Amino acid sequence: MWPGFFALAIAAWVGLRLFAGYPKAKRRYRVINRAEAALLDSVSEAMFPPGGHIQSSGLDANLPEYVDRWMAASQYRIRALMHALFFLIEHATLFFPAPGRRRRRRYTKLSLDQRVAALEGWAKSRLHLRRLVFVSLRSILTMGYFAHPPVLRQLRVAPFAIDTPVCEADLLYPPIGGLPSDIPFTREDLSQPSGEPLTPQSPLHPDFAAPESGTVEAEA
Repeated sequence: MWPGFFALAIAAWVGLRLFAGYPKAKRRYRVINRAEAALLDSVSEAMFPPGGHIQSSGLDANLPEYVDRWMAASQYRIRALMHALFFLIEHATLFFPAPGRRRRRRYTKLSLDQRVAALEGWAKSRLHLRRLVFVSLRSILTMGYFAHPPVLRQLRVAPFAIDTPVCEADLLYPPIGGLPSDIPFTREDLSQPSGEPLTPQSPLHPDFAAPESGTVEAEA
């Protein structure tokens, strides 16, 4: 009787830890689940908190959406490794607890200070594998954060809007993977560069322009 009771209690605890209490996802993702979305939000807030040198925070950058797009375009082996990485960060507090009270809770249940300290524990661990795990996680989220248009604008590295002229070479080469019959231009489409140099005040590419102005924003 008692072994069965303990087994049932452990199974209930595992089920609660793995599945219960996660917020509803902001949108429907193609690859990541709501637990992984919550983890990515929690880690991004700890890595890129509000009030830093760059005005946009990790939460502003919506990193779960970036990671979901990247994983959807990745090979199955890469996706499996990333799923394992997120699971490890979420539940490794059982073996590497955060400081403070209730420190063995899953990562998404920790306070912000505890989450920051937990990441520092990964980054400064004496174990090479733990540091490697942190570098992998940081690399993924850093790529997403610095792909966020407001971040690029604040760093003044957002691409400008460039009216690309049609030159002779465009009449010779089809799009990548296409056939010569796919070349969309004729000699009538040839044009000359405008000759106007780009300046810091030049308009940005529409995908990166600020909604209100379309120009480079002042640094925060």
